[in-house]
Amino acid sequence: MLIKIFLWILFICLVTLLAVVGINLYMTNSVSENVISLEDAKDMDADCIIVLGAGVRKDGSPTNMLEDRIIIGDRLYKDNAAGKILMSGDHGRENYDEVNTMKNYAINEGVPSEDIFMDHAGFETYDSMYRAKEIFGARKVIIVTQKYHLYRALYIAKSLGLDAYGVSSDLRYYSKKMIYWQFREYIARIKAFGKCIARPEPKYLGDKIDLKGSGDITNDK
Repeated sequence: MLIKIFLWILFICLVTLLAVVGINLYMTNSVSENVISLEDAKDMDADCIIVLGAGVRKDGSPTNMLEDRIIIGDRLYKDNAAGKILMSGDHGRENYDEVNTMKNYAINEGVPSEDIFMDHAGFETYDSMYRAKEIFGARKVIIVTQKYHLYRALYIAKSLGLDAYGVSSDLRYYSKKMIYWQFREYIARIKAFGKCIARPEPKYLGDKIDLKGSGDITNDK
C-alpha cells in the first residue's frame, strides 16, 4: 500500500514537472522571434512603448531594474520606435507609486510630459497588457522589461491580440536574488498560461484613453 502511494506521488510530481517545463518552453519559443534589439526597433512607429513597473524604494526612487527599463524606454522613444510611452505599474496605494516615479524620471531625461501616459492599475503583467489594449487602444506595442520577464509579457500580449515586440532592459548585474526571481518566473508563466486561456478582466478597467491625445490626462488629479 505504501509503495503504491509513493508511486502515485512520484507520478504526480513527474507530471507536474513535465507540465511546468513544457509550458515554459512553449511560451518562450512561441515569442522568441519577437524579442528584438534597440536597432531593430528604430522607426517602428508602434502605438506606444510599454514600460513595465518593477518596484520603487522607500525614498521614491526607482530600483535598478526599474531604472534600466525607463532608460531603454527613453532610448526607444528618442529613436522614433513610438511617439508615446505607457508607464504601467502599481499605484494602488497612496504611499506606493511606481508610475509617477517612472514618468518623472523620463521627463528629467527630456521626454515631453504629454507623450508619457500612466497606467496606475498595472498591478501585474496580465493587467498591463489587457489594459494597454482595452483602455488605451493600443494595437502595435514595444514592451520593455528584463529578458527573463519579457517572454511572459510578450506571450500575454500576443494571446490578447496585440502585435507585440520586446526589447530587453538588462543593462547591469542586479543581485544574487536573480536566481530566485527566475525561479518565480517559471511559476508565473504557468499562471499566465492559464489566464490567457480563461481571459479574465483585470481588477480595474475604466474609461478609454486615446493614445493620440496628451498623456497628461493620466496625471493625478
